[in-house]
Amino acid sequence: MDPDELVFHPWVRQGPRNVPTFVGGSGSHVVDADGRRFLDFSSQLVFANLGHQHPRIVAAIKAQADRLCTLAPSHASDIRGEAAQMVVDVAPAGLGHVLFTTSGTEAVEHAVRMARLHTKRPKVLAAYRSYHGSTTTSIHLTGDPRRWASDTGAAGVVHFFGPFLYRSAFGAATEEEERDRALAHLEQVILLEGPSTIAALVLEPVTGSSGVIVPPPGYLRGVRELCSRHGIVFIADEVLVGFGRTGAWFAVDHDGTAPDLLTFAKGVNSGYVPLGGVLVGDLVYRTFTEAAYPAGLTYSGHPLACAAAVGALRAMHDEGTVAAAARLGAAVLGPGLDGLAAGHPSVGDVRGIGALWTLELVRDRQEQTPLVPPGATGEANAPMAAFMQACRDRGLLTLVLGNRVHIAPPLNASDADAAAGLAVLDEALAVADAFVS
Repeated sequence: MDPDELVFHPWVRQGPRNVPTFVGGSGSHVVDADGRRFLDFSSQLVFANLGHQHPRIVAAIKAQADRLCTLAPSHASDIRGEAAQMVVDVAPAGLGHVLFTTSGTEAVEHAVRMARLHTKRPKVLAAYRSYHGSTTTSIHLTGDPRRWASDTGAAGVVHFFGPFLYRSAFGAATEEEERDRALAHLEQVILLEGPSTIAALVLEPVTGSSGVIVPPPGYLRGVRELCSRHGIVFIADEVLVGFGRTGAWFAVDHDGTAPDLLTFAKGVNSGYVPLGGVLVGDLVYRTFTEAAYPAGLTYSGHPLACAAAVGALRAMHDEGTVAAAARLGAAVLGPGLDGLAAGHPSVGDVRGIGALWTLELVRDRQEQTPLVPPGATGEANAPMAAFMQACRDRGLLTLVLGNRVHIAPPLNASDADAAAGLAVLDEALAVADAFVS
């Protein structure tokens, strides 16, 4: 039996799989067991922000392993404190403390728990077309089809429409109209649900895996104002988009606003050792100086994970990674993807910012009909499966969700690697074009 068959794999039907076995990597590439190199245009699940085997992160992990491999969270740790300081230093104003977790979904769970305990209210608002994790609360908060199989409708979650001009729920014609109508809609949801019942609003400042939707300027400031007015805790879910992915340290920075709580993971240490966390604002923090926070994790602030974060963040400062991501998007990825859209009828829309982009594939541009329906599997998903296979055959790793192709190379990817990935996408899109009506 193939040892891979012993593993219970997430998000897929169990059984034999036809996927490469990877055994090595460097920079923007990974290498399979046959020695074939693949260009990683997905940063795995959008977490390898500094690519593979970055020497600064590897060295930091090795150095910490030689000193102290593990420590319970009840003890003080120098490396944990250093990691917390470095995270706070790049965070929005007012977020002065860090609860470390081992994943993004745990971070979301704890942020919501903090908000409910702080406000003594039960409900939480979250957007359709969002993803917040796969544990109990976080999957209920999720607003895309990944929620459906687990949704009991009894988790105190209320969904609303965020701004998305390409598929506007508000009949808007401009970004400004979309912003204003989305904020008016959100205010109505708050008023009709009862502000005194709402503990928190959880929002990806740039929607990640559910569509790479960049909100219009001023939308996040409007959300901040609504939350402040009604005493609602504003939780920014930056698990996927934080630490430079959008060309800023955090996506909220693009709109000059600060949440009450901010969840992170992935890019904080490029996923080299599992680490996530909640940045806690002063108002919520004070609640737990008066009463103990009734939760914890065995591996909170694990020394090896925190060492990886310190190594990664030092490298990002020294190498100008955030500015590099902004330039990569503006000068290479954005123009290159627009060029692909012009030549392929299967591309309905191009969206993105920094080193995070998506191609939305359609059967009909005029009608905006998705190339595959939501939640498609089997034969219904054949067009996207054919596209993915075409990429893999050409040595490109992509992240495909629904009818979208997400482009998220390492933030430090070279222009040559980006151009090589775009060239493969050009060839693979010809396969998708065959399914256009």
